Amino acid sequence: MDNSPDNSDDQSLISAIVPTYARMNAGFVRGTGTHLFDEDNNQYLDFGSGIGVNCLGHCHPTLVKTIQEQATKLWHTSNIYGIPDQEKLAKRLSQLTFADSMFFTNSGAEAVECAIKMARRYHNATGNTERYRIITFEGSFHGRTLATIAAGGSEKLTKGFGPKVEGFDVLSFDRDMKKVNNAITKETAAIMIEPVQGEGGIRPFSAESLQILRDLCDQHNLLLIYDEIQCGTGRTGELFCHQHCGITPDIMTIAKGIGGGFPLGACLASQKVAQYMTVGTHGSTYGGNPLAMAMGNAVLDVFESENILDNVVKMSDNLLLKLMKLRQKYPEIIETVRGLGLMLGLKLHIEPKDFVIEAFKNKILVIGAADHTVRILPPLNITVDDIDEAIILLDKTCAQLLKNKV
Repeated sequence: MDNSPDNSDDQSLISAIVPTYARMNAGFVRGTGTHLFDEDNNQYLDFGSGIGVNCLGHCHPTLVKTIQEQATKLWHTSNIYGIPDQEKLAKRLSQLTFADSMFFTNSGAEAVECAIKMARRYHNATGNTERYRIITFEGSFHGRTLATIAAGGSEKLTKGFGPKVEGFDVLSFDRDMKKVNNAITKETAAIMIEPVQGEGGIRPFSAESLQILRDLCDQHNLLLIYDEIQCGTGRTGELFCHQHCGITPDIMTIAKGIGGGFPLGACLASQKVAQYMTVGTHGSTYGGNPLAMAMGNAVLDVFESENILDNVVKMSDNLLLKLMKLRQKYPEIIETVRGLGLMLGLKLHIEPKDFVIEAFKNKILVIGAADHTVRILPPLNITVDDIDEAIILLDKTCAQLLKNKV
């Protein structure tokens, strides 16, 4: 019997993948450094980094060597046994942050779910059982699970998935953080915020705003949660974004760059909070597996050996200046340039998707966001040559878009 697929109605062109993504018309098969190559060997400059994931670019030699070596040793056991590299990575992150303890996950959404549970568990264990609600902010993005889309709150995320998970109070994006005090009730457990909103359009919160939230949490016995999944792991020039101002949280979620491209996330917490996450309160089959831990440690090794944070500071100054000049050249296309470090955004006078598509045609990858913004998220080890190449391609993109607009 011939079991080959019936192509009479172009069945071969119909994907077996659930159609949840509006994909670009390209399939990449290899990458090196800041560049990707498709099936026809066309070269693209990657200034999206897999939405901030590939913090050291593609196929960094240290990461390649690490995963090859670990693959010959051990892939998975279980968290019912000790995992030496998990202890090693936890200790290193603890020494580099406010955290005393952490739980490793496979993704950012899982890290946020853990943070939500930690906040509720803390108040339950300390006798404040009525405290379970979390204040979040319009424009935030905390993941795609039922709880994390409720935390984000936007109709784009929640429509069709009701009823919403209860327990989140989403406030408007307001520069006056003192108004947050009006939303605090006897049921409030925590305030959760991205120090720089990523999906929301590269919108940073000021040090003053973060200090107000810290003070409110201290005043009302609430927990402060930072979601640094996109703005953390060196993206802004410090290892974690809040370290620019030294205003620490009680809980912090990380993912994306910490694995350098390998699925890895974590929920970090102070001992005050973590002590109540006792045996059986949380778990993960794959979280903290040996392969992921080897990669997390390797990323930190490269950050140290190659002075990645210094490079972010130097290259971000260079890139920001050249993007500002591009904005001056094309004010009809670019309204403003904003962001921090190598987490930059172009707020546009046109639809972001039009810019992303035109940039793609010119062989440079950038990422759309809300608030009419396109994200610029290059690898953290970029060079001046990479930036110059990007500006040439973005200039070409703006020129074509201006021509189309006229």
